[in-house]
Amino acid sequence: MSAIAQKILVVGGNGFVGSAVCKAALARGMGVTSISSSGTPYHSPKGHTPDWVEKVEWRKADAMNPDTYADILPGVNAVVHTIGTLLDNTRRNTLFHDKDYVGLLKSIMGITPVEARHLGGYDKLNRDTAIRMCEAFTASKPSQGITDARPFVYVSAEDFHRPAISVRYIETKLEAERKIDEIMKEHPQYRAVHVRPSMIYDPETRPMTIPANLFTFSAWMHATMPSFVPMPASVIRWLGTSVFPKATEQTPSALVSIATLLSVPPIQVEHLGEAICASLDPAKNVRGPVGVRAMRELIGWSKGGPNITSSDS
Repeated sequence: MSAIAQKILVVGGNGFVGSAVCKAALARGMGVTSISSSGTPYHSPKGHTPDWVEKVEWRKADAMNPDTYADILPGVNAVVHTIGTLLDNTRRNTLFHDKDYVGLLKSIMGITPVEARHLGGYDKLNRDTAIRMCEAFTASKPSQGITDARPFVYVSAEDFHRPAISVRYIETKLEAERKIDEIMKEHPQYRAVHVRPSMIYDPETRPMTIPANLFTFSAWMHATMPSFVPMPASVIRWLGTSVFPKATEQTPSALVSIATLLSVPPIQVEHLGEAICASLDPAKNVRGPVGVRAMRELIGWSKGGPNITSSDS
């Protein structure tokens, strides 16, 4: 198999999603460099080291400090940003320490005061690191021989976590997408790809097979029923957009998130990694948001299962 890209940089290649990207890229013949705050190679949750790990160049670097990885950027065809946090405990730890149990409960439910919405780890890990990496990447001069538009792939998310997860999780993801798009307008030789996975699971390392199967069946039902049949997701989405108030000025009610959970199928991390690598193909010229349906089309198995995606993907 010929390589879609000669070499890629994976930010957070030793993580859950990042390791799947590294593995898929190597299988496609790409050279892979990973940077992370520790620089340690990937190990499975059981402590095993897969054979493919030795083929990756593991580097210690700070995503917020381009000086720690600037030497890598000219020689790569693409950058894939996979780091982030689902649970931001920065504010919750402070509330617990201050014995503000009411505020702690509101934080868990995603009800965060306006003045505190830009103080946590979501902003740095989910948004700022991606923006800083994108700025550094587009400022780098590609090595001789790299002529195709260089993709910056940002692993964003579908809005399906609320109210279990704070609204700031999805807001910082979307803020990063918008800022990356702004940067790309000034750099036509680069392209932004925003991959929006739903529930990510791996039967071997994250035993979520039962809930994943349930939500896959739910998504299939929503996709196959005639449009005139009122399904739970459509009813809940209508309530969330027309009846209940917004969660914040820029984000609809958490009911919309629940509707997405019911209508968009989960995705195996292996398939996510393959879809990300497929999006690097200059012949496909993938740009902008990529939902689950588009991911399935990229890896060529959409006809084997329900083609389901969120309304905005």
